[in-house]
Amino acid sequence: MSSFMPDKTDLALIDALQDDIPLVSKPWEALGRDLGISEKEVMDRLNVLEESRIIRGIAPVLDSQRMGLNAATLVALRVPENRVEEVAEIVGEYPEVSHNYLRDHPFNIWFTIAAKDERRVSDVLSRIRDRTGLDGEDILNLPTVKRFKIHVRFALPADLSRRKGFGRA
Repeated sequence: MSSFMPDKTDLALIDALQDDIPLVSKPWEALGRDLGISEKEVMDRLNVLEESRIIRGIAPVLDSQRMGLNAATLVALRVPENRVEEVAEIVGEYPEVSHNYLRDHPFNIWFTIAAKDERRVSDVLSRIRDRTGLDGEDILNLPTVKRFKIHVRFALPADLSRRKGFGRA
């Protein structure tokens, strides 16, 4: 584990990333301008933050329903420890699968399936079951009943979380 500790500029950059990244041709330049640093420094800091595993990546949050994916489920699998890598690889092969992650829990592999309809969700789940050879009692299927889109934001030190030019008033 890295001993890297972010400084005030890193924290301000992390805070800015939790809001909307500017939709311009040079977003890192725009963020740098707001922070008072260069585009290159923004990129360098992002690389260090990623290498330190403080940030895992930068990606959009998509509305699956607007993309025609009208059915979804959360799935948990109970997988023997010696098969975790193998099963995770199989699960990850399906483009309908996201959030494939390992948990310290009897049901240790969790992921979501989002597809155009319930039939396709069932088909993907059946294929995963068949390919992994898992029993029905080793698969927990938790279909989406109601969708919630929650804006997740991590609290930063009070003096940085709402710096001039960052966040919402």
